[in-house]
Amino acid sequence: MRTSIGTAAAVALACGLAVTACTSGGGPVKPAADEPVALGNIKLVAYTGCDDMLDGLREAAAKNVGPWGFGGNMIFYAADGAARTDAKAVAPSYSTTNVHEAGVDEPDMVKTDGRRIISYAGGVLRVIDAASKKVTGTLRLVPKEQAWAPGDLLVHGDRALVMFSGGEAIPVGAVAKRPATAGPKYTLVDLKELKVLGSITPQGMHVDARMVGSTVRLVVRSQPAITFAEGRPDEKEDERTRRNQNGVRNAPIEAWLPTYEVDTPGEATRTEKLKCEAISHPAEYTGTSMLTVHTIDLEAGLTSDDPIAVAADGDTVYATPTSLYVTSNPRWWFPRMMIDDTPPAPVENAPSGDVSPAPATTPSAAAVPGAAAAPETAPTAVAPRDPATTTPAEKIEPSNDPSMPSMLPEPTASPSGPAPTTPVPASPTEPTGSPTAEAAPPEQTEIHRFDIGGAGAPRYVASGVVPGRLLNQYSLSDFEGNLRVATTSDDAAAGANPSRGSSGVYVLKADTLAKVGEVTGLGKGERIYSVRFIGPVGYVVTFRQVDPLYTLDLRDPANPKVTGELKITGYSAYLHPAGEGRLLGIGQEASEQGRTLGMQVSLFDVSDPAKPARLAQFHQKDSGSEAEWDPHAFLYWPESGLAVVPVNSWGGPDPSTAQMAAMVLKVGDGSITRAGLVTHPKQARTDEPIQFDTAIHRCLIIGDTLWTVSDTGMKASSATTLAGEGWIPFEA
Repeated sequence: MRTSIGTAAAVALACGLAVTACTSGGGPVKPAADEPVALGNIKLVAYTGCDDMLDGLREAAAKNVGPWGFGGNMIFYAADGAARTDAKAVAPSYSTTNVHEAGVDEPDMVKTDGRRIISYAGGVLRVIDAASKKVTGTLRLVPKEQAWAPGDLLVHGDRALVMFSGGEAIPVGAVAKRPATAGPKYTLVDLKELKVLGSITPQGMHVDARMVGSTVRLVVRSQPAITFAEGRPDEKEDERTRRNQNGVRNAPIEAWLPTYEVDTPGEATRTEKLKCEAISHPAEYTGTSMLTVHTIDLEAGLTSDDPIAVAADGDTVYATPTSLYVTSNPRWWFPRMMIDDTPPAPVENAPSGDVSPAPATTPSAAAVPGAAAAPETAPTAVAPRDPATTTPAEKIEPSNDPSMPSMLPEPTASPSGPAPTTPVPASPTEPTGSPTAEAAPPEQTEIHRFDIGGAGAPRYVASGVVPGRLLNQYSLSDFEGNLRVATTSDDAAAGANPSRGSSGVYVLKADTLAKVGEVTGLGKGERIYSVRFIGPVGYVVTFRQVDPLYTLDLRDPANPKVTGELKITGYSAYLHPAGEGRLLGIGQEASEQGRTLGMQVSLFDVSDPAKPARLAQFHQKDSGSEAEWDPHAFLYWPESGLAVVPVNSWGGPDPSTAQMAAMVLKVGDGSITRAGLVTHPKQARTDEPIQFDTAIHRCLIIGDTLWTVSDTGMKASSATTLAGEGWIPFEA
């Protein structure tokens, strides 16, 4: 688990690896992308008690259960259940986790306070003294035979919360017969004494977490714990569905109530269950998912937990210091029903080696059924339609790009219901023009906002909905009382005709999540590859054959508009501010036909929003970077102008020249030059069933030292000359 940003992205990757199947069918005919789409808001209501909750959940879930339970046809994954330096000493300047919003920390595999480096790898938590470059303490948290179990950290003072997502697919050759934990597990560690203070193990699936000050908000998704009876081999699907519906209507309230175990050393493990009064629901909901938010103050310990829940789904988390947003497409996991009176378009421009994440969902519609329509306060702004500037695309088959395995889904399983799934795309031979059981569910994103400005449990504020789907949390931005949301609709990854793909930015009032304004029609026939909002300006990259970088003026929330557009080959999968009027982009170079050619880093001049320009480009052939889909892997150090990105090169025609390294680039006012590479020592193969590689995942700077982190160890190098200063192996 490198980051939860990739969780939704992994689904798109699964589709991207079989792009022909994913684009073979079109969805229902929709309005043109530049037509206004109605937005609504949906109100959450607390249940009055368990009887009210049970009635509502039973009926909602019964409508959404199918012959195979919740979720339809599925692909299942295996599931079962140190000394600190003087605090008064002056620490050198140091980099922190590359996060979306200042003041809001995000989970990652390594943390530092400038004196200590705290890392988790191979089942072991390590504390390293940055000055002496030595390990001062270790704590094994996972049995050695399960060392492959990934974990992330949040650290405040002498407390660390180690997060295990749980339920991962077991690697081939692993000794363990089951995952380290059946579901997510959150372990609180005292870094001073290096001992476990306790743990929380919820039923369900880890979504994400954020920390403000010492307070952590954990978001967990669970499904009803309903066991459906096995049907006869010759039983028809409608008979299975009716039987499952009866099972749902007879299920007790305990099947839905989120539960979690609290384990404290020296005390008996206790099981906690949320009260019905602590659970809310929107007017329309599926009854098949529950979203729980746990609140833990690391200074107070696990006793500070005060969870609340919402009868809703969630896959993307975004937070500011005072607000927590959880978004989802609640019907995404259900079988997509294709209705189209046009033949499916051939896949003629799927870029080979497409490594940009995009959470695939379902064909689009307007707003949540039953939602109150938001007042229209401004006409829709529509992006200009530019003539095509490239030659027709050649047909490109899906790529077996060597960089892909590190992006494969990291499935987790909920013990309260069926395992999470990779959707099975409609068969390419399925006839179009004849609807199946139902119309396609809406392609839309529901947004729930919670106030986290105070102590204790968060307070629900509002909910809303926008058309299309998010790329990741960077598609959201709360600024001066408004929430800006960038989405893509009718994308080929969702099974629609590629020519109908389009994106837009919607502005909602943060207090009500009602629509204020919108601009649509971005990137005709394309999808969003990266988004960045910086103050009153937005930057959106779409891609299919070329990379339009759009700049948006968001100063007037009721009238957002496109002010500039830059078309270049390739795309930027992540955008990072690089000083006044400068923007760095990390992605892939591509041919004019859309074939990816290797990692590229671009320096953009965005000082004039009407005329964005690329000042410099660095291209590494036959390579990819983890930073393309995980911003935590990217380091930009403005003090020296260094940009450091992990790079995996697959060596072109000669696999022996493949290399895993951290590439150090020097970013000038109008230039990007290569300063050098940092690599980790190759590891000799052992008799251990799991072999960790030397791919570098994280880079950080403390004073004049560049630290690079892989699963096999941590290396210290001079930040100026890149000369090695020390190697710390991660021994079992």
